[in-house]
Amino acid sequence: MSQPTFRRSLLAVAITTIIAMPAYAQDTPTADEEVKALERIEVTARRKVESLQDVPVSVTSFGAGDLEEIGVEDITELQQRIPNATIQVSRGTNSTLTAYIRGVGQQDPLWGFEPGVGVYIDDVYIARPQGAVLEVFDLERIEVLRGPQGTLYGKNTIGGALKYVSKELTGYNELSIQGTVGSYNQRDLKLSGQTALADNFYVGAAIASLNRDGFGTFLNTGDDNYDKDLLTYRVSAKWLLNDDMDVKFSYDKTKDKSNAKGGYRLLTSSVTGVAPLDDVYDSNTAMPVDNLVETEGWSVTYNWDINDQWGFKSITAGREGYTNTNIDFNSTGEPIFMVPAIYEDDQFTQEFQVSYSNNSNFDFVGGLYYYDGEACGVFGTVLPMYLAALGGVTVDNGGCVQTDSYAIYGQGNYKLSDALTLTLGGRFTKDEKEADVYRATYLGIHYINAIDPDSVGTPFAVNSDFTTKADWSRFSPHVALNYKVNDDVMVYGSYSNGFKSGGVDMRADQSLNPTINEPYDPEIVDTVEFGVKSELLDGRMRLNSAIFYSDYQDMQVTVQRVVPAGISSQVLNAGESTVKGFEIESVFAATDTLNFNVVLGYIDAEFDSVMYEEPATGDITDVTDAWSFQNTPKLTYSVGFNKTFDTNAGQFVWTTNYAYRGSAQMFEVPSLLDEDSYGLLNTSIVWYSKDGHWNIGLHGKNLTDEEYRVGGYNFDATFGDDAIVGYYGDPRTVSLAVGYKF
Repeated sequence: MSQPTFRRSLLAVAITTIIAMPAYAQDTPTADEEVKALERIEVTARRKVESLQDVPVSVTSFGAGDLEEIGVEDITELQQRIPNATIQVSRGTNSTLTAYIRGVGQQDPLWGFEPGVGVYIDDVYIARPQGAVLEVFDLERIEVLRGPQGTLYGKNTIGGALKYVSKELTGYNELSIQGTVGSYNQRDLKLSGQTALADNFYVGAAIASLNRDGFGTFLNTGDDNYDKDLLTYRVSAKWLLNDDMDVKFSYDKTKDKSNAKGGYRLLTSSVTGVAPLDDVYDSNTAMPVDNLVETEGWSVTYNWDINDQWGFKSITAGREGYTNTNIDFNSTGEPIFMVPAIYEDDQFTQEFQVSYSNNSNFDFVGGLYYYDGEACGVFGTVLPMYLAALGGVTVDNGGCVQTDSYAIYGQGNYKLSDALTLTLGGRFTKDEKEADVYRATYLGIHYINAIDPDSVGTPFAVNSDFTTKADWSRFSPHVALNYKVNDDVMVYGSYSNGFKSGGVDMRADQSLNPTINEPYDPEIVDTVEFGVKSELLDGRMRLNSAIFYSDYQDMQVTVQRVVPAGISSQVLNAGESTVKGFEIESVFAATDTLNFNVVLGYIDAEFDSVMYEEPATGDITDVTDAWSFQNTPKLTYSVGFNKTFDTNAGQFVWTTNYAYRGSAQMFEVPSLLDEDSYGLLNTSIVWYSKDGHWNIGLHGKNLTDEEYRVGGYNFDATFGDDAIVGYYGDPRTVSLAVGYKF
């Protein structure tokens, strides 16, 4: 009963800390104890290297050392340290990403749907969320940009962008090894290294094997639930052609064989009579738990410093992914509502980029971009207990989406004076899509037949069989003014436009909705932002803040409903909506060895006008007041500290933080799956040997063992039973990591 008061108290501490930091600094340290300024943070948010404090964009950067000190294992843990962000594992998956920033994202990871937050690995766009829960290894830094990034990063970055920057090859001989053991029999091993094969040719490689038993169990089969069985590696090479040119090659592959994830039923089954289980990580299943997700990619980056002012870069890349998984929507152990699924995708991208700087008052970056991608999939909705007298029913759904995208972009910064800089940019994008959709109903039980419908004979009914094409074009402008009040304070204002491409609902059922073969439109966001970036108290305090207002048009919302003839799916362009809020990020060096940090985000997102057409009846309803934004808590904050102890035995770094998320709705309508507010308490202590070779880290996460949902399926009264199941974040874990650098 005391927890809400505890949480409100921590929020008060967060706000008070920001206000009180300067006052506290006047008292500590003493005159004889000069405190060093905070370290400079460099980012490439605007496709050039510059200080975080000089970038008129809301961006958070995490260096490799920062992530090591807090024991981050994959990018979803960054959610706890970024305001107004949701970065989670998608519902019944292990490595598919659900990402929202400032209310914009993608709930449904079906093939062919577009994300609202762009993910980049070394400036290569990752089009699909499958396999996008990136592991943290062989890393230089991660940058998270908030707000539309359409000018420099293109379509599908209307919420923001997440940039994963791998470790740079330097030619020095390096080799490191780290082993980790922990809760639930965690067994991780990471190896990385690099060397020079010649004065101008460097190579590097890294590999990680990540394993863990399940947090729970499939009670009726004994298999692990929420386990981890993943192998990932990267190899790279860099060739210095001369003093002005270099070529870098990179290849990475990830293979995830973790079991298919089972959901936790929130209601007693009307078929089995079994009440919700005692442990949210336990489940039952009527399907095999086999699951495989493979992703791999390559890139070739050519850099040419033409002269002191001009530069040229070419980025050529390809990626492909394969997923074969089983989803038991009902999670009772009875074969009621089972969905085996296969996804495949491949992409090729080419970017040519030019940059210019006269080293005085003007710089520019621009280029051409091409994307060629195909996303295919097939799943079967297997209903053995539905029409059992006929041997059950199988609904097969499959198809492909081919996308070709072209863009030209440019952005320049012009110093109007020593203090005032104007930024102008724009990007013109054209998307062309062609989709094939096939959906058929068969009497009897079949698995994954839509890819070859003739193999199972004549269907009982063909629900959909169509090909459709569409194209869209959009110009996305950006304008900003930033003013240097002095060397330590910059204020800025900006306007940005972004869009997420339109598409086709790959679950389309024309027998229920005759016009569903018509593509849905892109969604568009116009955002105005005002911010302050400052370094105060002789560089000992970094205080960055921003307020924003977004006009959100034609938001894409996936709606699935149970109807007498099956499950109706459609993607709505849900009218108009407004998103506004603010963000604060602050770090304060109280002493040379003690830092405090505060992150605070508030967001108010609401629909202004939404009209919903019920496919089964054609009735149109005004649902403006009934719908809410998904995965968007009003309040997020994190408070913590970092303390260093220098001893004769080496250096100890103790880090602790408490991360709070307000209540959030999981879908557009209220449901039992909606998550109440919760907070996670984490602490780490890392020892570094004096010779720089050894490090040992002890990491405790979710120390209060908070129970919180991160995804779910919401189908009530489905074919004789409900399918209201939730998926949960990690319980309390403790791990010990030991590393050695040669």
